[in-house]
Amino acid sequence: MDMTGLKKGRRGAIAKAISTVENDPKEARKLIKKIFAETGESTIIGITGPAGAGKSSLINKVLIHMKKLGANPAVLAIDPTSHVTGGAILGDRVRMSESTDSGAYIRSIASRGATGAVSRSLRNSIRVLEYAGFDPVLIESVGAGQTEVEISKIADITVVVFNPNTGDSIQTIKAGLTEIGDIYVINKSDLAGADRLYSAVCDFIGDSEKKPAVLRTSAKKNTGISALAKMLVETSETRRNARPDEERLKAELGDIILSDMKEKIDKMMENDATVKECIKKMRSKKMDPFQAGEKIARSLVG
Repeated sequence: MDMTGLKKGRRGAIAKAISTVENDPKEARKLIKKIFAETGESTIIGITGPAGAGKSSLINKVLIHMKKLGANPAVLAIDPTSHVTGGAILGDRVRMSESTDSGAYIRSIASRGATGAVSRSLRNSIRVLEYAGFDPVLIESVGAGQTEVEISKIADITVVVFNPNTGDSIQTIKAGLTEIGDIYVINKSDLAGADRLYSAVCDFIGDSEKKPAVLRTSAKKNTGISALAKMLVETSETRRNARPDEERLKAELGDIILSDMKEKIDKMMENDATVKECIKKMRSKKMDPFQAGEKIARSLVG
């Protein structure tokens, strides 16, 4: 691993390090051990919302303005749908080519559909980018669902993006995105229905303890972008001094323990004598599933 190149922010070294984090758990552990002490200071911004909200185009414009404000941003775009092939969508990098030219680093990573995989690879990919000098690190989720919740646990600031053409926007808001957002963005605000959607979002978040901001933007018309970039930079400074480190580290520790336990359980279910014995007794009705589960669990932690 080219640690010097990584520290200097060289693109090839960063790409190799993130690939290691995604694909080689053993080498990833060695890498994180080397860089961990020099990470944890960058602000993490989660960008979530329904598919088709225009997140990638919006991020492209925001990155350029953030660079002008003195920030050194990078983006990790998570694709939760690519676990079949193990690949990641490249469309984001195409849509963000303008900001890439300005010096921002953009990488698509696949969640692979595994339990805790988003959190584990994402947290360590963030650390790679922090070590390479990027701040803030923006996390974009492609689509909606559990990934949004996982990202909100990792991010210092969560931005939820909607647009008037997303037919289920109002239903999505009701489904729980109001609980995770610090900033809500009505993107494509030049389209019909933007005012109605803006009012609906304001109504739904009215009782939120976070008192989130609601902004209107249009990547196409280039309106509201500078205001959003300025708010992100200013909020980053505030959050950097008051981040819930203990809770975040506790969440990561829980994910690691659960992931390790799942690996052990998967191996155990394949060829463990106790498991085979319990299944045999269940088939003959001499043991119910709860009794079997308790016995196997005791042997796992014993």
